[in-house]
Amino acid sequence: MAEKFDHLEEHLEKFVENIRQLGIIVSDFQPSSQAGLNQKLNEVASGLMSILRVLTEMFPVSRYIDQGRNPQLYTKECLERALAKNEQVKGKIDTMKKFKSLLIQELSKVFPEDMAKYRSIRGEDHPPS
Repeated sequence: MAEKFDHLEEHLEKFVENIRQLGIIVSDFQPSSQAGLNQKLNEVASGLMSILRVLTEMFPVSRYIDQGRNPQLYTKECLERALAKNEQVKGKIDTMKKFKSLLIQELSKVFPEDMAKYRSIRGEDHPPS
């Protein structure tokens, strides 16, 4: 996250420098400097766009605010996504535990001596049911 802040700081410094230069151009405006003024205005506008892009990447909640939505909806949706992902992972873990138990049962039927050694090494007294 620190590198993102460094990236934002870099964009802000460029923006401030462009504003300073724009102030110099405007304070001593000559009709012949119109092209330079237009170029600097475009640089300021693109600088604002890049700052907005960086902020949106850093803080997705800012999209909700920009869209006029309640930031608490963002929090709610993040929690709902985390809960759904948690349930998915829990299901996978439960499936793997069942698979392990079934595999040990079947291996115990086919290789009883080897599985007895395995259980003694693992510290299990009896085969899982």
